[in-house]
Amino acid sequence: MKKIAFILFFVAFISFAQEGQEEKLKEKARIESTNLTWEANKDLAEDDFVAAEVDYRKAISKSDENTVAPYNLGNAYYNKESYAEAFGRFKQAGEKATAKEEKHKAYHNMGNVFMKQKEYEKAVEAYKEALRNNPKDEETRYNLALAKELLKKQQDEQQKNDENKDNKDNKDQKDDKDQDKKNDGDNKEDQKNKDDSDKKDQEDKGDKEDEKKEDNKEGEGDEKKEEQKKPEQGDKPQEQQQQPRPNQLSKQQIQNLLEAMQNEEKKVQEKIDAKKVKGAKVKNEKDW
Repeated sequence: MKKIAFILFFVAFISFAQEGQEEKLKEKARIESTNLTWEANKDLAEDDFVAAEVDYRKAISKSDENTVAPYNLGNAYYNKESYAEAFGRFKQAGEKATAKEEKHKAYHNMGNVFMKQKEYEKAVEAYKEALRNNPKDEETRYNLALAKELLKKQQDEQQKNDENKDNKDNKDQKDDKDQDKKNDGDNKEDQKNKDDSDKKDQEDKGDKEDEKKEDNKEGEGDEKKEEQKKPEQGDKPQEQQQQPRPNQLSKQQIQNLLEAMQNEEKKVQEKIDAKKVKGAKVKNEKDW
């Protein structure tokens, strides 16, 4: 029994010693984190943002219980307008904080980040959470009222835009339907005109064919008439084929004609000679 009791006592002593050692380590880490936070605050006061950021990050990594370091780093980001980084540090501080006042400050600043980003609905929820931890803060209450007002205005504008979009969509749909109807009407009219044109072309083609047939008939009739006028073809007697054409003279006819012309010329010459024998008349000159 004594041996068992001694063992239990020894285990308890070891556990107590370990807990004490862990507590000492935590305390040491808290001190180092606090000192780093102080150094970071000093760097920030000297407008050395880069050094301050490094010291804040070291302080945060040293101790999870340090809520001041992430809160102050969040403020530094906020002043640099790095709102996404600022929100992450404020959220970290709010989740780690155990004191209501620390939670209040963290959620209040989270609401401010949402206001900068025009996320008014999230800002309302953040300010409400801040007021749960400190209902007496008038600044948070004012910011909450402002966030609600801006949220309502944003929702009204969104509703108006949605209605305008719906109206535009409906108008576009109506215009599309009207255009489709018009196009359908135009297509029908075009088809009708095309059918009428095809019909007219067909009629014109038929008329031309009829005219062509009529011309062919008339041509055939004329040809028949001409054929009727022509003398019958056939073998002529040999004597008829040897007769000269009307505009041609035989050799004998030409000889007779030449002799007649010579005789006539001879008679004319004789008359001229007879007149020469009688003598020429004397022309009298006038007295002056």
